[in-house]
Amino acid sequence: MTRGRAMLGCGPGALVSDAYMLAIEASTQRRRMDESLDAITRLLKCEEPVSMKTDWFEMREARLHLAPYTDPHFTIAVASTQTPAGMIAAGKYGLGILSLGAGIPGGPEALAKQWTIAEEEAAKHGRAMDRRDWRLVINMHVAEDDEEALRQVHAGERIETVSYFEETLGRPPGRADDPLREGVKMGSTLVGSPDTVAKGIERLIELSKGGIGGVMFRAHEWANREHTMHSYELFARWVMPRFQGSLDTVIASRDWARANRKTIFAPNVKAIEKAYTDAGKAVPEDYKVRLVGGRDGGEEK
Repeated sequence: MTRGRAMLGCGPGALVSDAYMLAIEASTQRRRMDESLDAITRLLKCEEPVSMKTDWFEMREARLHLAPYTDPHFTIAVASTQTPAGMIAAGKYGLGILSLGAGIPGGPEALAKQWTIAEEEAAKHGRAMDRRDWRLVINMHVAEDDEEALRQVHAGERIETVSYFEETLGRPPGRADDPLREGVKMGSTLVGSPDTVAKGIERLIELSKGGIGGVMFRAHEWANREHTMHSYELFARWVMPRFQGSLDTVIASRDWARANRKTIFAPNVKAIEKAYTDAGKAVPEDYKVRLVGGRDGGEEK
């Protein structure tokens, strides 16, 4: 239906409540994810019938009726938060990665080591990881300036953190007096002006020790709809172009003109003076106030 414009995200299940309702022992979740990925990737190859048996499912001469629209198949990414399980699975099957761990304390600093785990596992299975398939998942909100961005999401962030993560899921309370500002300071939360958010992404890329394929944001609903939609617009207009190469030639042209300003624009002052004198008119004393090149060229009158 999507003609390939879809991706499959896989994970063992960060919410233990899901496993509980399905009567799945939490200790078996990661093994079962690995077995599932084995079956899924083999089926998507459409090379031969697949037979395999585990303690929770069995396939006999299984095959797909319809091959994937995308060759060889749609994008598959494995979620990775804290344990090595996600990185190992991604390396074993040559899949992409969704690093949710980038948004937790200490996560940004651990990115490079996490990627190494995937590369080492891929090598064991004759595969090679591609950083273009590595996406970092993090909280983000953009406003015109840092303080306004923090103001817009402060109440919503507190409600989600306290009522959901702490009181519902049982996560220990945070130790910081202002967890939101602390997260921004650590780089695990990107809240601020377009420039602040862009610098935060640049830091994540630097900590990856080689680059990433993209950044994904949680739809956290910390802000109201108006502010949320405006945040996406600001990100699209002022942050994304920095990482898509859209502004490279424009910035290079500006920097070149600035570096050569005296050579390029200063002669304009003499040219304007000559225009006055050629017309038999006196040169106004304040003619350089708004004149291009007036800052660097000519003698003060």
